[in-house]
Amino acid sequence: MEPREILTKYYRYANAGDWDSWCDLFADDQVMDEQLAGHIEGLEVLRSMMKGMGAMYRVFRNEPVHFVVDGDGEKAAAVSHLTAVSASGEAIEAEVMNFFRIVDGKIAYMANYHDTAPFQVLSQG
Repeated sequence: MEPREILTKYYRYANAGDWDSWCDLFADDQVMDEQLAGHIEGLEVLRSMMKGMGAMYRVFRNEPVHFVVDGDGEKAAAVSHLTAVSASGEAIEAEVMNFFRIVDGKIAYMANYHDTAPFQVLSQG
C-alpha cells in the first residue's frame, strides 16, 4: 500500500469504529507514542488496547485536513480535527498532528500530538 492510501484508511477505519482493520495497518513490531495512552509496543498490545475504544466514546470522528508524505514515502504526517463525545456525554474538540513512519506498507511508528485539556473529561464520571 502507498503511504497516502495507508493514511486515508487510518482515518476511514477510525471514523467507522473498525478498530480491527485499523490495527491491521500497523506492523507486528509497531511502536506508538500516544499522548494519552503513553508508549505502546507491539501489535497485540495495540489490538488489546483498542478493544476499549467503543466504551470510551459515544462518538469518535477524526477528520484529516492535510497529509504530507516525504519523497521516499517512509515518513508522513497528518493534521486532523477530532470531534468526540465521551461515554459520559461530554464533548471533545481537538486539533491533532500525527507523525508516521511507514515500512514495507505498514505503520512501524506513530506519534500523536494535541492539546490534552479537552480529553480530561474521559477521567470524569
